[in-house]
Amino acid sequence: MLRLASALYSIVGTSIAGACVVAVLTMGYDTMMPIIYAAAVGAIVALPVTWLVTKAILELK
Repeated sequence: MLRLASALYSIVGTSIAGACVVAVLTMGYDTMMPIIYAAAVGAIVALPVTWLVTKAILELK
């Protein structure tokens, strides 16, 4: 499960962090700290999302 989760996190984490950064830039926060905070929040939010997706994939077997 850990191998699958780590592979999925590389995709899910990047996608969610990127979406958060785009959202912050769209709101007009174009300095460094809001962008870093958005990327960090996206990376943290991606952890439980990855766990849920991994669990759903493994239940399909």
